[in-house]
Amino acid sequence: MHGADAAAVPRGRYVLRLYVTGLTPRSVRAVNNLRTICEEYLDGEYDLEVIDIYQQPMLASAEQIVAAPTLVKQLPLPMRRIIGDMSDRDRVLLGLDLVRVSDALPSHGGEKGTP
Repeated sequence: MHGADAAAVPRGRYVLRLYVTGLTPRSVRAVNNLRTICEEYLDGEYDLEVIDIYQQPMLASAEQIVAAPTLVKQLPLPMRRIIGDMSDRDRVLLGLDLVRVSDALPSHGGEKGTP
């Protein structure tokens, strides 16, 4: 879904905040996964701030962060939150409005009676 497919969803510059808990493997994986997605789909049109909630607990409190890693998409609106290590690529792309719901849903081959 790179190139023409990624450009199919209109967007502006992305402003993202990723809340993590130190340099744990889960936090490092979340940062790496998110940076990979951003570079592939946003082509430098994003600002990513990584916030360690151990070092800046007031920021996490102000944003009402209850789990980490948590990604907050501040812009473009609507604001969204994605919780987890960002390894579920389809879920992250959908949460960032980089794909349409119909693009992210698995195809059932048009079979009738399949849920």
